[in-house]
Amino acid sequence: MTEFDPEKFEEKYVYYFEELEEAYSNAYNQLHGRYDSQVLKAIDRKVLSESEPFYEGDGEFRVEIPDDVRERVGAVADHEQFDIVLEELVERIERELRRVFGFGPRK
Repeated sequence: MTEFDPEKFEEKYVYYFEELEEAYSNAYNQLHGRYDSQVLKAIDRKVLSESEPFYEGDGEFRVEIPDDVRERVGAVADHEQFDIVLEELVERIERELRRVFGFGPRK
């Protein structure tokens, strides 16, 4: 586990690239096989690849996704699981970021 420094998180891709990659990958793997793989892959490749994690303070992280999510994934956005998968994936990434950086679960 890497010791977390909030100031270094401003340059997260320089200091914490491997940890970010681990959190995103773990979240994806947790949902793999539970949801339609086409939906999961589209969100991962076309939405999350352009998302931005932020440290909010007090051990909390927020993942900001692009505004044009539905346009990015095309017809996949009409799939009945799309909104559920997107929401759960973002929540799991935020949870994984807390875990990777040594913060406990949310209170």
